[in-house]
Amino acid sequence: MGVAIRAADRPGDLGWMVWQHGEVYAGTLGWDRSFEALVARIVADFAHAEPDPRLAGWVAELDGERVGCVLCVPGPEPHVAVLRILLVTPAARGHGAGRALVDACVDHARRAGCTEVTLWTNDVLVSARRIYEAAGFGLTDSQEHHSFGKDLVGQHWRLVLAR
Repeated sequence: MGVAIRAADRPGDLGWMVWQHGEVYAGTLGWDRSFEALVARIVADFAHAEPDPRLAGWVAELDGERVGCVLCVPGPEPHVAVLRILLVTPAARGHGAGRALVDACVDHARRAGCTEVTLWTNDVLVSARRIYEAAGFGLTDSQEHHSFGKDLVGQHWRLVLAR
């Protein structure tokens, strides 16, 4: 069947996002549960957000099983959307799910009238960074920090959307 992208609107989708972030990042990078708690707050904020045309979420499925997710949330200014919590499970990587999820978010932001999409990530997430670069995002700044039980380098990325 291949990868399919759908709205994150089914029972269990939001819980799956939190659960998979916790398990995947602990298993692959050794991050502690403070990362899962951060994702839980992001997902809870998404679930309780006031209606906004920038607000949307997607789940990637591979052969009918959830394998990835991403959220698009309002940014600090009316013309800005923020890409949050992109994830593709390790077993599903290489099937195009990450790129399809980022494309869904960017396309949604464009339809919502945004002129830019921003995101925050960490430099150790090499595959995600490659997807962002391929989609046209550019690195705007980076800063060392200690989070999730690790010393990391956080990065802000920005994509300017053509009108």
